[in-house]
Amino acid sequence: MPQILIVEDEAAIADTLVYALQAEGFVTHWSSLGGEALTLLENGTFDLAILDVGLPDISGFEVCKRLRRFSELPVIFLTARSEEIDRVVGLEIGADDYVVKPFSPREVAARVKAILKRVAPREAPAASAPSTFQIDDAAFRIHYHGQALSLTRHEFRLLRTLLGQPRRVYSREQLLDALGVASEAGYERNIDSHIKSVRAKLRAIAPSEEPIQTHRGLGYSFEPEA
Repeated sequence: MPQILIVEDEAAIADTLVYALQAEGFVTHWSSLGGEALTLLENGTFDLAILDVGLPDISGFEVCKRLRRFSELPVIFLTARSEEIDRVVGLEIGADDYVVKPFSPREVAARVKAILKRVAPREAPAASAPSTFQIDDAAFRIHYHGQALSLTRHEFRLLRTLLGQPRRVYSREQLLDALGVASEAGYERNIDSHIKSVRAKLRAIAPSEEPIQTHRGLGYSFEPEA
């Protein structure tokens, strides 16, 4: 059964989440401090973390940033703030979803289920990548010109999607869906920062090649001969 870590300093909120998630068959663990949660995340095996932004020791944003140094575990933020900038910051540092208090515990449970479904291993597309790329889906690893690319979970899924169907133009919304990020949240522009990062890693190996092409107003594609 999926293991969910809840990091929330308000016991009443944590209790409602524990109840809702356990009712859906999840195993839950609760921590009230960010530092303690990071220790649990480093030493435990979890499938998803729910992080309150306003923790008493360090912020949920900081917990997520430190988590991303060693794990691509899916993260949902809980916060009392609803400003657009907070949501953008949360997603840019690696969150998969963002829930504003007050919220329905059942809605959070539904979002957890949706995220876990999206990030589950998918069947590889039928089309094969060109010889310059070697893809190991089991290990979530891609080699480029014989060199392993250091990719985050989102970057792997993004590049894997593009490589699967050369010359197909993917919209930002389609790529967000491939990453396992809720496209209805309206954060399609975050794809641009992921593309920029992947391009930098490809150029570090083959500076003269530009395999990922931008189609203005449409999206991105992989062009084998570009």
